[in-house]
Amino acid sequence: MRAHEAGALHAEGYGGPPIWLPYPGDVMELLPQLWPSTIGRDADGRLTVGGVDVVTLAREFGTPAYVLDEEDFRMRARAFRDGFAAPFEPVSGRADIYYAGKAFLCTAVARWVAEEGLCLDVCSGGELAVAQRAGFPAERIGLHGNNKSVAELEQAVSYGVGRIVVDSFEEIERLADVARRHGAVAPVMIRVTVGVEAHTHEFIATGHEDQKFGFSLQNGQAAQAARAVLRHSDALRLGGLHSHIGSQIFDTGGFELAARRLVQLHAAVCAEHGIAMEEIDLGGGFGIAYTSQHTPMAPGELGAQLADLVEREFTAIGDDPSSWPRVSVEPGRAIVGPSTVTLYEVGTIKEVDLGDGHARTYVSVDGGMSDNVRTALYEADYSCTLASRRSDAAPRLSRVVGKHCESGDIVVLDEYLPADLRPGDLIAVPGTGAYCRALSSQYNHTPRPPVIAVRDGSARVLVRRETVDDLLALDLG
Repeated sequence: MRAHEAGALHAEGYGGPPIWLPYPGDVMELLPQLWPSTIGRDADGRLTVGGVDVVTLAREFGTPAYVLDEEDFRMRARAFRDGFAAPFEPVSGRADIYYAGKAFLCTAVARWVAEEGLCLDVCSGGELAVAQRAGFPAERIGLHGNNKSVAELEQAVSYGVGRIVVDSFEEIERLADVARRHGAVAPVMIRVTVGVEAHTHEFIATGHEDQKFGFSLQNGQAAQAARAVLRHSDALRLGGLHSHIGSQIFDTGGFELAARRLVQLHAAVCAEHGIAMEEIDLGGGFGIAYTSQHTPMAPGELGAQLADLVEREFTAIGDDPSSWPRVSVEPGRAIVGPSTVTLYEVGTIKEVDLGDGHARTYVSVDGGMSDNVRTALYEADYSCTLASRRSDAAPRLSRVVGKHCESGDIVVLDEYLPADLRPGDLIAVPGTGAYCRALSSQYNHTPRPPVIAVRDGSARVLVRRETVDDLLALDLG
């Protein structure tokens, strides 16, 4: 965050663009890495997604609206499925891809995930209910969560989910009781805190035990958790180990250390108890391009590098290759994030004099932090473009803000938009598929936007727009 002890107006770069945002030669240019694969513009400069222009979408469905490119979503799902299958085939026979439903989940998306041959990771009873409604195969579902309720464990066991990732000693006891009541043996993985935290291009190996997730590897908790699970062998089956090291990761350096520690623990637990665990999960957190500063890895390259480092770690401990467990990963953002564009209508444009020759253009739109809280939470960077017409005007540095009663209600911190932008224009923000609808709220009693799927020139509603009646229906007066 920009700050200066003498005040914000003195902060370096205040009023100007960030260093990663170049002055555009063409303010209407679309950087392909930021947008769904079907993105384009028609002869009038209107943005098109999935063969449908956004002016038509806004007229039919209103704004704000999340526009989800179905073919792009499916393409990215297949890219992970196929990009991991080939390199992992000689290492572990296969690699399972669990779509992380927390990024965004609805019934249609769950069906797409199933149809593309992926597994599904859920972390609440509500997400599991969506999977059940979609008829998602139970054996391909994993349940996460650091404080699963008894009701959620009952739901998972009765549906027969393929794995439950346990996160505490209390949960192990709870799950064993639930499984016995159902006459079942629940498949279990242990969430391991491996002492690695990765954020974009940085990782360090210490100082990361202070978190709510998992059993610490450093103090022996993870090994104790394995013993606790095995004491309930009539009700629980220990199937493997799980880790997660961070989000928006752009290289495999952190995964290398995490895999080494996970593989060593896997070997130690198997040797101590004379068992064979069939899986290790390296988690997700694979980054996407929100702006031109981000350079994500292609799924095929990511799969090849992870397969290579996993093979090295198993070879180093001397295990028989026939006993190596299969590997799973959990992309969520990397699949749905770039597949979705949020469409807004411009309401007001305000030029603010900051003094010392600085000014800022504020472009207010009809959504904001209720449909995308990530910028307000931690100054996440986004891009945007004029979407409803062509413009030959000069670029003007702008800040796109929402309609909510908060000064931190910012959608796009810095972006060049045409200087002739006017009320009624449409703005499109790419990369909004992950953690936007999922984290949305009704702040200021604002109904949440719809999710519109586009494909092959047609559009349909996946999740309808909330109404004021929906808001009032819960208010018992």
